[in-house]
Amino acid sequence: MSEASVARDPIAQFADWYEHACAAVKPFPHAAAFATATTGGRPSLRMVLLKGFDARGFVFYTNYRSRKGREVAKNARASLLFYWGSLGHQVRIDGRIVKVPPRESDEYFATRPRGSQLSAWASPQSEVTADRAALEQRFTAAAAKYAGRVPRPPYWGGYRLIPEAIEFWQGREDRLHDRLRYRRTRNGRWLIERLAP
Repeated sequence: MSEASVARDPIAQFADWYEHACAAVKPFPHAAAFATATTGGRPSLRMVLLKGFDARGFVFYTNYRSRKGREVAKNARASLLFYWGSLGHQVRIDGRIVKVPPRESDEYFATRPRGSQLSAWASPQSEVTADRAALEQRFTAAAAKYAGRVPRPPYWGGYRLIPEAIEFWQGREDRLHDRLRYRRTRNGRWLIERLAP
């Protein structure tokens, strides 16, 4: 991978690598590690599923009251990491998190399987729960309450990571890996820099 061989736009470069990952990586090419931190600097990490990307950023959905949601509310800086080991690729995206518009969250929520919709109501994500039975009772209650259409909970929706830097890593022999970082400059353009492995 050379500076001359990659797309000038990191979103186009990501789209190319993502297309290859979707064809080769099973079962979850869209899974990414999502890192947040408290205002005091305590990090936390979990997996999320990418649901869309474009020039505006990278979108995933979750419970806003979850640990990640609480941390994002206080510190909107975060990172995503995609690792496609079978391709020798990883992509790290650093930037700022914003909520997607409610209509966008509504539209996505409507496409989810009914069980997933009910789980969004049943699960107080990241909170201590008495046992599995308590969780299943909440699910049963949600199913009874929403016998027809299941509305999106007001505390559930999408986040968009607006990239400020995107690093493409390609494994090479002798650990002389290629690392190309796109960094957004003050004028909004992308600067491509090579990082030592």
